[in-house]
Amino acid sequence: MSIGGTISDAREHRGLSVADLSRRTRIREAIIAAIERDDFSACNGDFYARGHLRALARELGLEGDALVREYDALTGGPRPGVGAMYPIDKGIKLRERRTPNWTLAMAVAIAIVAVFGVGRIMGSAIKTPEKQAVKVNSAPAAAKAAPPAAAPAAPAKAATHVTVKITATSEAWIQVRDAKNKNVFMGVIPTGDSRSFRVKEKARLTFGNAGSVQLNVNGRDLGAPGRPGETVKRTYGVEVPRPR
Repeated sequence: MSIGGTISDAREHRGLSVADLSRRTRIREAIIAAIERDDFSACNGDFYARGHLRALARELGLEGDALVREYDALTGGPRPGVGAMYPIDKGIKLRERRTPNWTLAMAVAIAIVAVFGVGRIMGSAIKTPEKQAVKVNSAPAAAKAAPPAAAPAAPAKAATHVTVKITATSEAWIQVRDAKNKNVFMGVIPTGDSRSFRVKEKARLTFGNAGSVQLNVNGRDLGAPGRPGETVKRTYGVEVPRPR
C-alpha cells in the first residue's frame, strides 16, 4: 500500500474526516488530501513533507519513521542541509568586572596611622629643662591624616547581546536573524545536536518544526517554542525572557 493509502485507511478506521485530522494536526486540509493521493508537491519541500508525515502518524497511531523511510525511498533519500554554509557555535566571552584593591588601601591607611602614633610618642618624651631661661615650645603634632575614601565600585555594563542556544530533539529547520534582519544562520539542525548564537541587540528566530527543539535564551530555559509540525516566529532582546 502507498503512503497516501496507508494514511487514508488509518484515518477512516478511526472515523475521522480530513477536516477532523486537519484540526488535530494543524495541517491544512488541502495538504492532507494531496498526501493521501501521494502528491507531496503542496508540502513545499522534503523537510516539511517529513514533518507532516510524522505529525499525521502520531495522530493516527502509525509509525512515523517507517513512513519517512518509505518517503525517502520514493523521492531518492534525504538531501543534505545547508547548516555547513554558515559558521556556528561562536564562543561567548564573559568580561570579568574588576573590583577595588582593598588590600592596598588598607596598607596605606595603616602606614599613615603608624607615622602619626610615632610622632605623638616622640613629642611627649621631650621635656623643657627646669633652669632654662627661655621656654621652648614643642612643635605641634602632625595633624591626623584621614584615611582615603574607598573607590566606588564600577557600575555593571549593560548587556548588548542576546545569547541563544537551540537543541534539536528531532531534525529541525531554523533561521536566525539580527536586529537589522541580517541572516545569521539558516539550515537544518540534526537530531540531538545543539547550536549556539550571540546576536547584537535582538535575535529574530523562525522554527520550521517548533515542537522539535528546546530553546535557551540569555541562560534561561524556555522549552519548546511551539507544537510539532508548527511554524513559529519568535523575537528576543537583551533582557532575560520569561520561561514558557
